[in-house]
Amino acid sequence: MSAERAKRIASAFLPDWPLGNRYHYYYARAKLRSDPLYPGVCEALRGTRAPLLDLGCGLGLLAHALHEEDLGLRYFGVDHDARKIVDARRAASRRGLADAGFETQDLSRTLPPHRGSVAMLDVLQFFTPERQQAIVDGMIGMLEPGTKLVIRTGLDDGSGRGHVTRITDRLSHLLGWMKSAPRHYPDAAQLRACFDAAGLRSEFSPLAGDTPFNNWLVVASRD
Repeated sequence: MSAERAKRIASAFLPDWPLGNRYHYYYARAKLRSDPLYPGVCEALRGTRAPLLDLGCGLGLLAHALHEEDLGLRYFGVDHDARKIVDARRAASRRGLADAGFETQDLSRTLPPHRGSVAMLDVLQFFTPERQQAIVDGMIGMLEPGTKLVIRTGLDDGSGRGHVTRITDRLSHLLGWMKSAPRHYPDAAQLRACFDAAGLRSEFSPLAGDTPFNNWLVVASRD
């Protein structure tokens, strides 16, 4: 993302007073500038019209990226970190994202009801294999004709990038950014089998950009 766009989005996370905590501002600015995630997801969702559910939304940066791209999707994000949800709501209000909503929810227990497109970005690896399968099945069940399921995740492929991804995810947990430690990285063949069984068309593309991580964009479509 361009420096101008990244700064514009990140400015919504500035504190209300000059000496306030600017951690989320700097995080958002660096994330948007260095990671191809949000342009990639926006491109994957281009042409869809259905509401979008963002599972594990964090600060809700995807809502801001969609707004920047004038995609006009009704957006709803959930995350189990209540502090991030508070900041996500405040930032969305500051930028006038009237069609964006946020709630706190523990995805290890339940998924919210939804019909439309679904996104789950850099979150799937934090669940056990059993819960992962239930989440994937649940997301597939939310899709209607003309909608998409968009996942960004590391894959269990034994690569050097995969090793770097595991270490970074563990550090994110130790540093407190992620409440959970990574549990299981999905296997591409198993995901494809799930999508094929549900009659979905799927594509797997590397989405790491200049980062050292084993990040893949997985897009499953219901035509």
